[in-house]
Amino acid sequence: MRARTVLAASLILASALASALDAQGTAADYARAEGLHARLDNLVVDVAEQANWIGNTSRFWYRKSVKGGNAFVLVDAATVQKKAAFDHAAVAASLSSGLGHAVTAVTLPFTTLAFSPDERAVEFMVDSTAWNCTVADSKCVRSDAAGRGGRGGRGGRGGGAGGGAGGGAGQRFGGGLYGGELPQITDAPRPSPDRKWEASARNFNVFIRASGAKDWRPLSTDGSPGNYYDPRTFSWSPDSRKLAAYRVRPGFKREVHYVQSSPEDQIQPKDVSRLYNKPGDVLDLDQPVLFDVASHKQTEISSALFPNAYTMSFLAWRADSRALTFEYNQRGHQAYRVVEIDGSSGAARAIVNEETPKNSFFEYSAKLFRQDLGDGAETVWMSERDGWNHLYLYDGATGRVKNQVTKGDWLVRGVDRVDAQARQVWFRASGMYAGKDPYLIHYYRINLDGSGLTTFTEADANHALRFSPDNQYYVDTYSRVDLPPVAELRRTSDQKLVLTLEKADATALLATGWKPPEAFMAKGRDGKTDIYGVIVRPTNFDAKKKYPVIEYIYAGPHDSFVPKVWGVQWGMQGQAEVGFIVSQIDGMGTSNRSKAFHDVAWKNIGDAGFPDRILWHKAAAAKYPYYDVSRVGIYGGSAGGQNSMGGLLFHPEFYKVAVSFAGCHDNRMDKIWWNEQWMGWPIDASYDSSSNVVNAHKLQGKLLLIVGELDENVDPASTLQVANALVKANKSFDFFMFPNGEHAVGRRGALAPYGDRKQWDYFTHQLLGVEPPNRNLGLNP
Repeated sequence: MRARTVLAASLILASALASALDAQGTAADYARAEGLHARLDNLVVDVAEQANWIGNTSRFWYRKSVKGGNAFVLVDAATVQKKAAFDHAAVAASLSSGLGHAVTAVTLPFTTLAFSPDERAVEFMVDSTAWNCTVADSKCVRSDAAGRGGRGGRGGRGGGAGGGAGGGAGQRFGGGLYGGELPQITDAPRPSPDRKWEASARNFNVFIRASGAKDWRPLSTDGSPGNYYDPRTFSWSPDSRKLAAYRVRPGFKREVHYVQSSPEDQIQPKDVSRLYNKPGDVLDLDQPVLFDVASHKQTEISSALFPNAYTMSFLAWRADSRALTFEYNQRGHQAYRVVEIDGSSGAARAIVNEETPKNSFFEYSAKLFRQDLGDGAETVWMSERDGWNHLYLYDGATGRVKNQVTKGDWLVRGVDRVDAQARQVWFRASGMYAGKDPYLIHYYRINLDGSGLTTFTEADANHALRFSPDNQYYVDTYSRVDLPPVAELRRTSDQKLVLTLEKADATALLATGWKPPEAFMAKGRDGKTDIYGVIVRPTNFDAKKKYPVIEYIYAGPHDSFVPKVWGVQWGMQGQAEVGFIVSQIDGMGTSNRSKAFHDVAWKNIGDAGFPDRILWHKAAAAKYPYYDVSRVGIYGGSAGGQNSMGGLLFHPEFYKVAVSFAGCHDNRMDKIWWNEQWMGWPIDASYDSSSNVVNAHKLQGKLLLIVGELDENVDPASTLQVANALVKANKSFDFFMFPNGEHAVGRRGALAPYGDRKQWDYFTHQLLGVEPPNRNLGLNP
């Protein structure tokens, strides 16, 4: 009998020990998560950073990772020579002497530099001091050219990617998107191009005088505090005969007020405020007015083509002074026009007239490109009118499309430059290759007539190019989430490989047990569209265990967010280490796919792609038995904060726990530009449908709200109002406010570790059923 008792006790103890060893959310898991950077950082060598071309030469430099730090490399594309940019050990010794403390060859205290014009020296910044080191003898001295190094300067020119010209949405001169203040009366003159005249805003009107004269003469008399001429908008014609300006009727100047509970410089709290327009607010009304200097004739432009502006761009004259143009972004973002005003008559016409269907929108905030050619004879324009983001060539005289430059079931991601002389466009695009990840960026060139498509990138990866100043060469740096970075020098004329610069070596990183995120794809809500995401597993992953799933969400329609390049996803990896699988997905409503894919978000931001996300998770669970979709959590910040709480409200059958950072929980409470871009104007019932505040009574799962009291991006009252709605609905939830915290507090910066622990603890308690380590007693595995 006693033997049986002992045996039973032994079995219970063995079972308890096995359970403890098999547990997740332990102090050991937390220690591994908190030590992630110490274990995994700086283990990948030969990772090349951005190439920097030197002046107008064929030479460039870049910084790369080496064991224990970094090194600078110099390459001559013409001679195919590659070497150290300077003697690192000698420079380190000279700097150590000058700084008064030791630095090593691989831990030089600067990350960027500039070569002198003769390339005999390099300049860089250490802290706030400029230094100059001669290449020949590695002697380093403090330089008088403070601020010149470390900014690329004369020696660091990046050619190619991202440098294209184009029109922007412009700024609302009479107030700005947050509502500005009335411009002060100013005597600061605006000289005419021929320097014979000066213009100034005085007593809310336009005045001119001959250069050097004392007395001012009015060009206008109809300005007033409630309808003033904004001097920031004054635009002289190139021939100095005419002046254009906006007369501005001010809109509503909304203020958001904050209480800083714990200022560093005093005991008592402070109150602060800022101007901040929100959806539905009355905006400034800009009216273009044309003045003839000689006759003092004032011509007010008919507003028929721009009756209800969200923004009006700069008034830009044609080079021959025949006309001026501006871009009109209509309130509600379903019409966008390039308007040309005749410089003599003031007659207005639309060169480009972009109008969308009722169930769609024009995305001016990320997919706007315009470049005029031949002083307005032609215009290259970007549009999604055929269902994909493409380029069109307009006839400037007729305002009609001459031809579509790019076309197909893929999209232009950006224009790097338009070569008017060669009649070519250099651009980035994605989705051109069937069966491949449609988000991966490749680089191309095409003729303006739509012929001669040339591809500069061949690897199945996400690319970033830097062209030489003469466009004879380019450096192609590419990677995927599962492919360490590669940097190659190629020739532009035939795209042939000239030199493999670097191939990153991740051996040491992989030896720790870390594995790259898995790119995973499943069908969306329509059963046809591919939905892409990634799966992140802990470094001690055991396929025999069951792992709760946590989704990191950001469903803002302005971009796509699933990582496409190599790197440790620190936030997701840290959460995974505690005992979870973490996923990130781009559902319908996010950008960089077809227009139909994107339009799901229109007046429907609460959808957040959830029907696609849930199917994606279920597909992953069908493939991987350890992927436990009976225990799903979700977290995110800003728009992701709205989305994470929305998961609990609108899909409680799937999402059980959420951590919401700095959420814009009602789109009427957030900044005007971002929310009206997707939810439209005027305010209608769709804002209620997507509101976490209005739908707070639907809460079933466990919710933690986190917000900074000084959030200047999303009004912190948005989080407090959703908390108020939850209280009124008698719902249980958790709440934490960071004193002095701004928008990213708890996610980035000094307090990120504290925010991470709040998030980890919440999911550990709610999804693992484990009490997190008591930090007040220390954290010991």
